[in-house]
Amino acid sequence: MTAPHGRGLLHLAAALDQQAAFDAASYVGPAQLAERGGLDFVTLGDTFARPGPDALAALSRVAPATRRIGLVPTVTTTHTEPFHVQAAVATLDWVSRGRAGWQLDVSTTEGEARLFGRRHAAPADALWREAGEIAEAAARLWDSWEDDAEIRDEATGRFIDRDKLHHVDFRGATFFVKGPSIVPRPPQGHPVRVVDATEGPARRVAARYADVALVRVVGPAQARAVRAELRDAAAKFGRDPDTLRVLGSLVVDLGDGERAAEPGHGGGGPRQTAQGPLYRGGPVDLAELIAAWHASGAVDGFHLTPVEPHRDLERLVNGTVALLQHRGLFRTFYPGSTLREHLGLARPANQYAVTGGAS
Repeated sequence: MTAPHGRGLLHLAAALDQQAAFDAASYVGPAQLAERGGLDFVTLGDTFARPGPDALAALSRVAPATRRIGLVPTVTTTHTEPFHVQAAVATLDWVSRGRAGWQLDVSTTEGEARLFGRRHAAPADALWREAGEIAEAAARLWDSWEDDAEIRDEATGRFIDRDKLHHVDFRGATFFVKGPSIVPRPPQGHPVRVVDATEGPARRVAARYADVALVRVVGPAQARAVRAELRDAAAKFGRDPDTLRVLGSLVVDLGDGERAAEPGHGGGGPRQTAQGPLYRGGPVDLAELIAAWHASGAVDGFHLTPVEPHRDLERLVNGTVALLQHRGLFRTFYPGSTLREHLGLARPANQYAVTGGAS
C-alpha cells in the first residue's frame, strides 16, 4: 500500500486502560478488537501513584490470545532494577513472538518513593536522564546474547556457546550492570521503546532512544514543529531520523452516534483539557482529522485513548479505521508478524557481534 502525498504509511495505536479492572482477561477482548482493525499496537498504562494491575503482566496474559498486534505496557524506570526491567520486557517479546514494546516512564512524587523506601523523590530532569541510561543498558543487555548463542548440543551437553555471551559492564549515575542477561536475545532484537515526548525532560530521551515518540498536541502546526524538533535531535545523536515514528496522542470521545465534531475539534484540531488533547465528535470526522494531519506531514500516525473504553474502541475500529482502510490510507492486513515490522523498523544488529566486543 502506498501512502498519499509521499508520506510514510499511517500508524495507529490505541490505549486499553480501564478504571478498576484487575482481571487481565478484561483486556483480551479489546486487544482482539484492535487487532481486527489492524492497529500497530495497544498500550496499557501503569503507575505507582494509584492502584492498578501490573501492565506488563496483564499484557503477558493478552499475548497468547492475540496473533499480530503489538503489546506495549508502561514500565516505570524509577525505583525498579534495570536488569529486571529489561528481562521482563524481553520475556514479553518471547511470549508474544516478537510483538513487545516498552513505554518508559518515571516516578516523581515522594509518596511513590515511600512505597519502596530506597531513596527520596528527585526532579523530573534527573529521573529522565536515569531513564535514558536504563534504556541504553537494556539495549546492551538484549545484545549480551548473540542470536546463535544457544547451541543445545545434546552430544556434548553444551547448551550455550559462552563465547557468544557478553558482559555489558554499564555504569549509570545511579546503577551498575555487569550482565549478561538471563534471557536470550529477544525475537525483535530490541523490543520497541516508546516515550511520551510531550514534556521537555522526556524529549531528549525520546530523540536518543525511542522508536516511537508520543506527543500530546492540539493542532497540526504544533505537531509538525515537535516532530521536526525530535527528528533534528535524533540526527544530532547520530540516528537516522527516519527510524523514529512520531504519533499524536489524543483522548477520543466518539459518543453514541454520528455527529459533527464540536467547535474546536474536527480537522482544525482538538481541545486542550486536563487529560490532554480531546477530540469529541463522530468517527467520520476523526478519520478526516487523522488523514489531514498525516497527509500534511504533521505526524506519522496517532495514539488514541478512548474516553469510554468499550464503546469508543468499537466505534474507532468499526468506524474510523474502516473508513481509513476504505480510502486506502491504512492497512487491511498485517504484512509481517512483529511490532517492528508493523512500524517499518529494521531489526537492530547486535552491537557485540558486529564490533566483536569483549566479554
